[in-house]
Amino acid sequence: MSQSLVKIYTHIVFSTKNREHLIQPGIEENLHRYLAGICQKLDCHAVQIGGYTDHVHILCTLSRKITLIKLVEELKSHSSKWIKAKDAAFANFYWQNGYGAFSVNPSEIDRAQQYIGNQHEHHKTTSFKDEYRAFLNKYKIAFEERHVWD
Repeated sequence: MSQSLVKIYTHIVFSTKNREHLIQPGIEENLHRYLAGICQKLDCHAVQIGGYTDHVHILCTLSRKITLIKLVEELKSHSSKWIKAKDAAFANFYWQNGYGAFSVNPSEIDRAQQYIGNQHEHHKTTSFKDEYRAFLNKYKIAFEERHVWD
């Protein structure tokens, strides 16, 4: 085969350090746009970005030119620097060390977009920890509770 063709959808999730509620409405939309810009720069099309006050969800394609770990490193490091420069109130803004990344079937993209777009409503009744545990269980990822949280 002379051409490399790739279409991998991934759902990336990571939280603020210690799940601090730092992503408030005044900065949230701009942060999501900034994350989308990082994805675009790395040839990873952002399909949907959303989240809540203590975490983000990024549904994107993974470019054949970059590894998942490199994408996440770029997203976290650049957005952390960006948000700290926005206001002194974010001087202590950090993302958690780890992340979750889950494959998404192309036939489920609309459903994933809706899920990510509905985060504020979703988190009226569900904590981030419960949400994240549900993902780990759905994807049958073995984990030790004490090692999941920073």
